[in-house]
Formats: sequence, structure tokens, C-alpha cells
Amino acid sequence: MTDHAQQFFISYAGTDRAWAEWVGWHLEQAGHRVILDVWDWRTGDNLVQRMDEALERADAVIALFSTSYFEDERWTTEEWTAAVAHRDRLIPLALEPLTTSDLPRVLAAKLRKNLHGLEEAAALTALREAVNSGSRPSAPPPFPGSVPSAGALPTAGTVPTAGTIPAAAPVPAAGRSKPRLPGSAEEPRVWGVRRRNPDFAGRETEIARLRESLLKESKAVPQALHGMGGVGKTQLALEYAHRFADQYDVVWWIDAEQPDEIPVHYTELANRLGLAKPDAGAEANARALLSHLGTRERWLLILDNAEDPAQVEPWLAQGPGHTLITSRNPNWAGTARATPLNVFTRTDSLTYLQGRAGSMDDEQADTLAADLGDLPLALAQAAGVIANGGVSLDLYHQLLVTNTTQILEKGDAPGYPAPVAATVTIAVDRLTDRHPDSVALLRLVALLGPEPIRNTWLESVRPRLTTIPGDPSDPMWLHEALSPLSRYGLARTEPQSFQIHRLTQAVLRDQFLPDQSAAMRKDATALLSAANPGDPQSPDNWPGWAALTPHLTAHHLAPTEQPELRPTLLDAAHYLIRSGQTRTARDLAATAHTAWATTMGEDHPDTLTSAQFLGHATADLGEHAEARRIIEDTLTRRRRTLGDDHPDTLQSANDLANVLDNLGEHTESRRIIEDTLTRRRRTLGDDHPHTLQSAHNLAASLHHLGEHTESCRILEDTLTRQRRTLGDDHPDTLQSAHSIAASLHSLGEHTESVRIDQETLARLRRILGDDHPDTLQSAHNLAVTLHDLGEHTKARRIIEDTLTRQRRTLGDDHPHTLQSAHNLAVTLHSLRQYAAAAQLLDDVRNRLRRTLGDDHPDTVDATHSLAKALIAVGKPFAAQRLLAPQKQKKSRSRRKRR
Repeated sequence: MTDHAQQFFISYAGTDRAWAEWVGWHLEQAGHRVILDVWDWRTGDNLVQRMDEALERADAVIALFSTSYFEDERWTTEEWTAAVAHRDRLIPLALEPLTTSDLPRVLAAKLRKNLHGLEEAAALTALREAVNSGSRPSAPPPFPGSVPSAGALPTAGTVPTAGTIPAAAPVPAAGRSKPRLPGSAEEPRVWGVRRRNPDFAGRETEIARLRESLLKESKAVPQALHGMGGVGKTQLALEYAHRFADQYDVVWWIDAEQPDEIPVHYTELANRLGLAKPDAGAEANARALLSHLGTRERWLLILDNAEDPAQVEPWLAQGPGHTLITSRNPNWAGTARATPLNVFTRTDSLTYLQGRAGSMDDEQADTLAADLGDLPLALAQAAGVIANGGVSLDLYHQLLVTNTTQILEKGDAPGYPAPVAATVTIAVDRLTDRHPDSVALLRLVALLGPEPIRNTWLESVRPRLTTIPGDPSDPMWLHEALSPLSRYGLARTEPQSFQIHRLTQAVLRDQFLPDQSAAMRKDATALLSAANPGDPQSPDNWPGWAALTPHLTAHHLAPTEQPELRPTLLDAAHYLIRSGQTRTARDLAATAHTAWATTMGEDHPDTLTSAQFLGHATADLGEHAEARRIIEDTLTRRRRTLGDDHPDTLQSANDLANVLDNLGEHTESRRIIEDTLTRRRRTLGDDHPHTLQSAHNLAASLHHLGEHTESCRILEDTLTRQRRTLGDDHPDTLQSAHSIAASLHSLGEHTESVRIDQETLARLRRILGDDHPDTLQSAHNLAVTLHDLGEHTKARRIIEDTLTRQRRTLGDDHPHTLQSAHNLAVTLHSLRQYAAAAQLLDDVRNRLRRTLGDDHPDTVDATHSLAKALIAVGKPFAAQRLLAPQKQKKSRSRRKRR
């Protein structure tokens, strides 16, 4: 590297941000260009893309080595490995003493400069030498035996001369004042903050965002960090103060819960700064302090637990220093820049739990974090209880359900003023007298799920709610009820919805009186029943169903016990099936079926409808034998109670034909579906969606029986009718278009098949999403057709992506997943990657034998494909042994027919 201006990308761990800013600032002062994420990247940017661009543009990567830098799952790994891949592009600077064992092997032999333990002038010299790759002295070095004079640099290898990194850079970069050397002796002259929390973990993104916001403007705007009680606002502010202490001259903490006391706290600081006049009084001294701070920089004031912006605003300092406010209240518009602080990410939750209770594995910690809603205070309490012994994880989970308030009062949570249960209870008590409507609303929605609750649900059902006091015709009632909940941190409000944390709900449910519980449950039932979004088969209504369904499965409401909710629960199960959320659909249908079969009998229409959806979901999961049992039982009961031609009976007959087709019994499937189609045409008409569904399924059976021309003719007629009655983008219409492409492929019309597949796939992705089973099946068929057209590389790309998505959404053993894996192997075979094809096919065949049996057509096809791959890799005898059992079965079959 030379002395001319260069572009550097700085790679660092989040905990070392102050070092990154210091290095970047001095490089820019020397005329270099610097890429530093917190200076150059913005929220919403694509991190991977930004990093790739930075590494491509940079002349070199400056890597700030520390123990944090080499922790698992940090992006720094991708950065330094990319730099190492391009020789001579990595400049390591050590921020801590590191041994060879602390470093990855590929980095251990690289020379690095140490910045730790140096005064700033010496650190600047080391940085200059690292960037310039060292330089020969322009003057005689000092005699090694002489006594160094005061201020001499103990580690300086050269006499400072004009170079690319000057010893001091007095001119600040645009928009940024000169940062101090992290870890230097320059500590705040005035420090009024309690000790650091040694158990603090996570929140790296939030700290980086907070630092960026505070540095954004030359005259800093106050930052208000807001969130519910127990979310860790105070802990984050405390960690920020300690982490960046050496960047300030004054750091002062103020308990702002009582606004009248703020001038008293300011007077204490004024006294420390020598500004206070004993006879002036608190307010006058506070004003003097604010005036002084307006002319100074490098100060940080933290106003903790401030709740009323109007009362705090007169006491906010002006000038180039920083003011950080923590508050439950999100309403800081016009006073401060408000930044919400949410619960931990799941990764941060696991890091914290395993740091304090190291005996937990990932699965245990994940389950506990989910039960506690990732609330930092609750995690701290739980870790305190479990780490001290006497309460196992299993018992803790049980107590969260049966003794919620009791367990949420236990556990040591240093730094938090009160446990979760007390935090909620205190806030509710404060609201009870002044805002009874707010408390009533809070208790009502405690019976729902912890997911967002749409405002429109409550607005529409307000006249039917008996537990909410006040005028039900008041159009502003919901706003008036939600505002106090938001201000006290009991609800997180958005323009169209609000959300209550699951632990807040749990504490409130524990406090229900017996006579309140029944009334609350009745109102919650009315609310969810009125919120029904409409036809569950229409994608236009799916966002509404996605919002409602989690509340329908909240077990605290016991929804299956509420007769008024039965139609909505059944519609929700139907929505889950149509939207591809098959496992959730099966769970909901199974719960409803078990409950209703017990209370209403197995032949009740609602019980049978839940059984219908249970069978459908089970089939969609690929468990066709079990689905057949459920569907046959449902069909028998419906024929006996409803008759052969009832629409519900015909739906069960349609479902049975489908599952038989999937089991390879195509002839029997055809017989049943032809009978069902005839009955539906007679009772419902040719254009009814159910009739067209049966016509489509008949075409599918014919396709599997090899009657492709007739199959295609039926599908074309069905598609025309569906487009006219349902529209071009209805899922049923798109499924028929997809099936036509498959039939055309079988007829050898590959080009037209590809055209229809591509158009259908684009519509399916737009309407249903990339991961919906119908979308993935369409992508699968497109890949197969492209393969047959000889476009093997393109086919491989599509089928690999499809297989990855199917494994994640459907599972490794689902028939659709195995079909895609089979076709990927065939494509690999065509690309002459025979060994990879054979290995994949062996796995596919074993899974098919286990799930579908040796004689299923898919298993037979996989066996033949594996035999071809074995021959291609030079194992003909293994292929012969593989095919021998099938030849014997064919021989026995021929003798039997004779």
C-alpha cells in the first residue's frame, strides 16, 4: 500500500463501534475515503448487497480484531473471509491482547498492529504505519539507551513526519466531531451514572441505531426511547452511557419520573461543574446549567422514565450535546425524536438465557423465550429463578400457565425496579379510577391472542359489548380508551391496530373475578364472531383471516366451547387449507373435531365439517392413508344423515376420489369422481364452483391413466367456465391452467406448456406467494418441461429452489418434496453428474418406500431412475438387483391375468 488516497472498508464487531468511528474519522482527515456501515448505510438497506458492494469497491479492509469480532454468527466472518480471498486486502488492527489461539487459523499468521494500551498519539502512529505498510525514518532514530523525555512514545517506530495519518486532525469531518480514542485515559470529567449491568446482552442493532441518531445532527435532537414496562429501556440507556463514556466530558443520569424534581437533579450537576449558586434556588441553577450546556459539546444527559412530554420539554438542554429520554409514552412528537424499543429478538433472548442459565440448550431456551414473549424483564426473572435451582424448566413452564402472577413475581432481575406482575398491576391500578374504559378494554382483549388486534373489529361490535363502560355510540371511544394504555406502556398502538404483550394478558387473566370472567368471555366471543372477514377461499380476504386466526386459537377463550364461534372456526380452518398453512389447519380442525364429537356427537353437521377439513389437511400433508380413513368415515356418516346428493356428501366423495388418486388407485378414483360430477351437475349446475372442481379432478384422474387428450379437453372447458365465473386470478382457475400445461407436456407440446406454465407461475406468485404449495407445484412442472426441452441448467436452478422451499414448508417426506427431489436427480443425470443423481435417488426411493410403499407408481419410477444412475456410475449388477423384485412382480401379475 502507498501514501496516495485510498478507499477503506472498516470491518468491526458492534461492541467496538467507538473504535471504528475513531479509525474512520482519522482516515478521512488524512484524505482517504471510508466506508463505515453506521455512516454510509441506512435502515432498510440490503445488508448483504451493501457489504458486497463495499468489499468490491474498497482498496483494503481494515479489520478491528477483538474477542467479539470472532464470535459465532457475526457478519464480520463474511467480511474478513472475503478480504482474505483477495490477497493483501486485509489490514488487521488489534483492540485487545490476542493470542494465536484466539484467531482463526487463516488469520493467525498475519502481522497486525496493536492499538490497545496506547496513548492517542502512539495509536495514530500505529494506524499510519498499518495503512502505509510502514516507512523508513527520515531522521535518525533516538538512541535506544537514552532516557525518554516526557511525552515520548514508548512504541513509536518512526519519527512522525508528513504522512497520510497526521498525529492530530483538528478539522472535524462534515457532520461529525472528532471522536476520542476508545479506551484512552480520557474519561468524563463529571460522571453521574450507576454501575454497569454485567449481565447485559444483545441489543447491538438498537445501540448502533441510537448512536447513529445521536450523532446525526451537529445540534443534536433529543432521543426518546419508548416501549412497554420491562422491555429494557433503562438497561439500554445504561449500557450506552458506559459503552460511549469516553466520548463525553459530562454524563449525568436523571430520574425524571417526577418532573418537578428535574431542576433539583440539574442543580446537582451544576454544582459538580462549579456553576451553582447556593442562594439562587434549584430552578435558577438549572437554567444556568442549561445555558452553559448550550455552548458546550461532549455532554450526555439521560432522563430516565419520563412520562409527560409537556412537563419535560422546558427542561431539555440545547446545543451540540446529547439528550436521551426513556419513557413508556410514545407521544413525543414536537419534543424529541421517538424511537420504539420492542422485545428482544429471539437470538438475543437465547444469548441472554444461556448466558445466565448456561445449562439450557437452544431448544429449551427457545421454548422459554416464546412462552415469555421475549420480554427482557421476564427473561431476567426466569433466569434468576432457574439458575438458583429448585425450579426445573418443566415446572417453570407449568407455573406460567397455572400460577402466572405468582411466578412472575419471582426471580432476581437486577436493574429493574419491579417484577413483571407488579409492573402490570401498578400501571393498571393507576388507570382504574381515571380511565375505567381503558382498563375494561385491556381485560377484554386479555382473552385474545398476543398478536395485533384490528381497531375495526372493536368499532363494529361496540354496541354488543356489555363490559365496556361509556357511550357505545361515541365514535371516539376507542381512541380515548387506547391513549392511556399506550401512554402507560400497556399497549403498543399502530394506526390501524394495537397489541398487548402475552404476559400482560396473563397477569390480567389471573386477576379476573368469577363474575367478570363469563361476561368477558361473552364479549370476546361476540368480537371474534363479528370480525369474520368473509369467503375464506378468496385471496382478497386472506389478510383479514391472517389477522383473525391467531385469536381464534387462543386457548384462554376456549373457542370450541362457544357455539357462536363455530362457523368462524370452520371458515378459519378452510382459509388455512386454501392459503397453504396445512399444519395449522390440521391442528385447528383436529381440536374442533375432538371437542365437538364429544359435546355434540360425531354425526353433528359441524363435527362432520371439521372432519372434512381434518381429512383435507391430512391429505395435503401427504399422509394419504390416514386421510383416506378420515374421509371414508365422514362420507359414510354424511350419506346416512344427509343423503347421497347433499352438497356436503358430494364434497366428501370428491375428497375420497382425490386421496385415492394420490394413493395410485386411479381407476377407482375415476369411478367415484365421474359419479360425483354427474350428481353435482344435476343438483348444482354446470358452472357451480363445486361442479368445476369435480370436472378438474376427473381430468386429473384421466391424466394419471394416460388419457391425456380427453384430460386436456375437459380442462380447457373447465378453465373457460372458471374464468367466466371466478375470474382469471382465482386459485381454482390457476390450478386448471397449471393442469392444462401438464397435459400439454404429456402430449409433447412442450413450448406451449412452458408458455402457460410461466404465465401461471407468475400469477400464482403474485396471488398466493412464492411458498404456497400450488406455486411450488407449478414451478416444479415448469422445471420438468424445461428439462425435456433440453434446458437442463435452467431447469436445475428452478427445481433446486423449489425443492429448498418444499423441504422448509412441507417437510422432507412429503410426496411433492420427493417428486421434486426425484426430478432434480433426473436433471443432474442429464448434466452427467451421475454420482450426485444416484445418491439423491437412493434417498428419495427409501423415503417413498417408507411413506407410500414399494408398489406405488412414484416408488416404482424412482427405482427405475436409480437403476439408470447406477448403470451410469458403473454399477450394472447393483441396478439389476434393484430391478429384480419388480420383474418378478410383473411376471406373477401376468400369470395371474392369464
